[in-house]
Amino acid sequence: LVAPPDPVAATAVAGQLGLPRRLVSILEGEGLFNDVTAIVLYHVAIAAAVSGEFSAWRAGLDLVLSAVVAVVVGVALGWGANKLLGLLEDATLQIGLTLLVPYASYVLAEELHGSGVLAVLTTALFLAEYAADADDVLTRLAGHTVWDVVDTLVTGVAFGLIGLELHNAIRTASGRWSELLGWAGAIVAVVVFVRLLWLLPASWLTKRLHASRDYEEDIPTGWRETVVMWWSGMRGVASVALALAVPLKTDSGAPFPDRSEIVFIAFGVIMVTLVVQGLTLPWLVKRLGVRADTEREKAFERELAVRAAKAAKRRLREIESVEDLPDELSELMQRRAFEIGLRITPQIGDEERREAQEHRVRRLKRVRRIQSEMLSAARHEVLAARSEPGADPEIVDRVLRHLDVRSLR
Repeated sequence: LVAPPDPVAATAVAGQLGLPRRLVSILEGEGLFNDVTAIVLYHVAIAAAVSGEFSAWRAGLDLVLSAVVAVVVGVALGWGANKLLGLLEDATLQIGLTLLVPYASYVLAEELHGSGVLAVLTTALFLAEYAADADDVLTRLAGHTVWDVVDTLVTGVAFGLIGLELHNAIRTASGRWSELLGWAGAIVAVVVFVRLLWLLPASWLTKRLHASRDYEEDIPTGWRETVVMWWSGMRGVASVALALAVPLKTDSGAPFPDRSEIVFIAFGVIMVTLVVQGLTLPWLVKRLGVRADTEREKAFERELAVRAAKAAKRRLREIESVEDLPDELSELMQRRAFEIGLRITPQIGDEERREAQEHRVRRLKRVRRIQSEMLSAARHEVLAARSEPGADPEIVDRVLRHLDVRSLR
């Protein structure tokens, strides 16, 4: 129940402190795969406690079958959703489908006695790999916004439930504070130090296995980064959901054994790791001097900018080979192709071009500021017209939507 770490808090801190991208990748990936593993094991344990029967052989078989069913369901629904996304041309419908498919994947896998969480993860990974359309700009931008909202709401609800259940946990501990706090402290110690005992040899072994690679792997490159990884293992949303999902009764009708104590200990682990580790992680990162290699990131950004500009020029040459473009239009397009990379990172141009680009950027910012104020005045005028006698609200909304879209350009 308290095994999976919560990557939300750790990555939030990482973004503020500028941790290396490889550490952020590990924390995010860990949040996915550890959740799946822990939740599958949790279901096996709950089934044993509810039924009163447990067989190690049967539990192992159920675990394997659960994973196989989940992967099959996840891939199948991911493939089907990918085909549907190709048929839907409206961004609203595409985003709506991405919201519905995870629920369908979860429910279908659970009905087939598979892991719903693993099925959702498999579907998401499939869609992320195969459903990406480079030209589907609106869906990509709007989709990120929608999923940011969903992520915020889910996290907020989960932690809101902690507050709602806190009085039950306190009531459980009434008269037994020393006993339950002792158990919670023991579990916190196990959770924290087992993570360290695992990370130290795992990081060393992974570095040895990948020492011959020519490219940099997403692994901690030293003991300092390993320590930061260790201290980033806060517990959160997954543990809250699992604690509250513990059944109230067994199959025999008896109360679930020690449910209140389990919930109290789980909440204790969540609160201690979030507060203690979460508040001290920035200090630890600064103390150890773990920072992202900004020069390497800038170099990679410059490389991508150059590749983007070259791809644009190649496409322009292909168009020129089949279309007769006027010289002035061809020259203009050549400049636009170069500016694609220059706008990503001005460092790829010479000093004269960088200065010219910086001048254009300053001028563009000024134009956009003035235009933003003009559009703001226009929006206020249109909204004021809504309350005028005889004004049609649908026409007002249509005009306002036009102004809103124009404001985003």
